[in-house]
Amino acid sequence: PSSRTRRIISKMSKSPTDQDSTTTTTTTTGSGGVFSEAVQQEAKEALESVGWARPMEGDGEMTSEDPFVKQIDAGIQRDFGVGLDDLLNPAKVVNLERELYNLRRELATLTDKKDDETGQIVEVAGLSTKECDGGGGGEDAEAIRAKISKKETDLALERRSVFRDWLKNIFVGQAVISFGVSYVMATNPKSLFGGFDWFYTYNMDISIQVLGYWFWWLFIVPSLRSRRPKGAEKQALDIAFLGTPLISILAPIATKDTGLIWFANFLVVAGAYGFAFLTDGDDDEDDGSGDSNQPAWLKFVYKSLDFGSGRERGARK
Repeated sequence: PSSRTRRIISKMSKSPTDQDSTTTTTTTTGSGGVFSEAVQQEAKEALESVGWARPMEGDGEMTSEDPFVKQIDAGIQRDFGVGLDDLLNPAKVVNLERELYNLRRELATLTDKKDDETGQIVEVAGLSTKECDGGGGGEDAEAIRAKISKKETDLALERRSVFRDWLKNIFVGQAVISFGVSYVMATNPKSLFGGFDWFYTYNMDISIQVLGYWFWWLFIVPSLRSRRPKGAEKQALDIAFLGTPLISILAPIATKDTGLIWFANFLVVAGAYGFAFLTDGDDDEDDGSGDSNQPAWLKFVYKSLDFGSGRERGARK
């Protein structure tokens, strides 16, 4: 890094003791202090200019535009030839990287690991654990080293866990099988289960018919969403995931024909696909919130549907 970068990092990396000792000259001088907004922004730009990126402070949500997430994505592409979104658990990778950053920073402080040029505690962004460890530090440092070792092992495993095409094909096959089985369950369950005594003993025909049309929400749509589609298809499946349970709950008020209710669910899913593709649903796919004109509550619902699909807590906005 340039001398300017090191000077800024030195300011940002001062220990509490160092900060207290210079209170009268720097940290309490108002807008010109070390912790002023201008200095903080300058430090951030300097770190990014040399390929380093701090994770955001606290436990808040990071997005795909965060420099720290971009750095992780670039590293995975360099090492494995795939992007962060192509991993099985991208959010877990981001969280592990952030936890390792915080642990290494704590280790550097405990072991008094200083920068050779500035004489201050090193900025750990972009450094390995060995480069952040000054040695010693007692039991507290040993405990942190143990945590770091475990998380590094977990991270190495997660970075190699790629969401392969064959797994996506399994989800498609599951959706297709569920489609066929659910139709028979909703229209003629005897053809599947008539050979079993319990089917007649417990009068299971109605229960199985009801389960048949609920397959849309329980298995078919979730299987398609598990492929992590993007753009218009993602929007279509989000709408379908919200619409099919409403149909399954409200339609029995109007009709007791389970085959008709199953077909109504089919029309909802087909209509969702048509609406999403006709309105070009991938226009705002990158921001994860859909149309900017949508109400806040609807954006929240769509965002909530992404939980567990690789878009939450760091993988995407």
